Amino acid sequence: MSLWAQVWTIARLELSRVFFSKRSFWVYGLAFFPAVIFLGHAIDSQLRAKRWAAEASVTPAMLDSFREGMSDEQVIAAAGKPARDFTWKRRQRREEGDDDPETRRTMTYSDVKRQAQLRFSDGKLTEIRVRPILDLEEDRRIFAGVFQYFYLRLAIFFGCLGVFINLFRGEMLDRSLHYWFLAPVRREVLLLGKYLAGLIAAGLIFSLGTALSFTGMILPHDSADVQVYLGSMGYAHLGWYILAAVLGCVGYGSVFLASGLLLRNPIVPAIVILLWESANGFLPDALQKLSVLHYLQSVCPVPAPMDSGVPPLLRMLLAPAAPSSTLAAVLGLLGVTALVLFAASHAVRRLEINYGTE
Repeated sequence: MSLWAQVWTIARLELSRVFFSKRSFWVYGLAFFPAVIFLGHAIDSQLRAKRWAAEASVTPAMLDSFREGMSDEQVIAAAGKPARDFTWKRRQRREEGDDDPETRRTMTYSDVKRQAQLRFSDGKLTEIRVRPILDLEEDRRIFAGVFQYFYLRLAIFFGCLGVFINLFRGEMLDRSLHYWFLAPVRREVLLLGKYLAGLIAAGLIFSLGTALSFTGMILPHDSADVQVYLGSMGYAHLGWYILAAVLGCVGYGSVFLASGLLLRNPIVPAIVILLWESANGFLPDALQKLSVLHYLQSVCPVPAPMDSGVPPLLRMLLAPAAPSSTLAAVLGLLGVTALVLFAASHAVRRLEINYGTE
């Protein structure tokens, strides 16, 4: 049997244990949690859109005709009764000797796709806020933030920790690793087979979680807008997000597999790596490029959003280093993975089983 045939045979035997191991069930929760959130948001958005559609009271041209300085009576005469109407008194001294409370009023109109919030002060229109009821651009930015801040930094990191450390360390705890070592196969081949099984399992789980989250993100939006987005860049964006998830499993998986072989307590290096990756945004550009996260972010098609209210100094610290090219990011991660697996192959050859110390 050829080398790669042996690797695949071992991977195939390991897959069912990796997918259904009690120690890795929580990985599914990490992978599909964002999908649940986005699908819940999709349901809520559709219900909200239907509610606004039922209350729509103006045409798009009327919605664009509102101007600051109009009185509330003029607005109602032109557009009719608003869908929402709130009036309250704001008690504050506006001028010396003037104690009359200021009358505030907010009216909301809708033309099915957009809603306009009109704010009045003492009967005069002072502010107009028009926004889409469903905003695909905003949801795309939110998805980018969730993917890069939660999925890459936490979900895939801890998911790979749970899957790959258990490939060897879990069997030591179960006192079953010696059965593999008795098989007529080189230990390096066993290492590659187990790594391939973990990579297939983690890659499929997190790729499916990414695809479901992306589907939940676009689900509530108008089909015509979705088709335009998918036809122009949407499918490419989904492909890049899935590639980033798989590369995260490739990189973090090799590190945690090696940790399970080299160290009796692999949680310590996991904490060190987590702190390093978490501090990535605060490091100088040169040091940022020494982290897995930097290359994963370089693959992502949309940069993670940053709140406009973040102080300038903190914004400067959190700003990521200039992204590497996609080719450099992929080759860099594959190169690091190859080096880690090479070190792990030396460790597995010297590994001695002593269940009494585990």
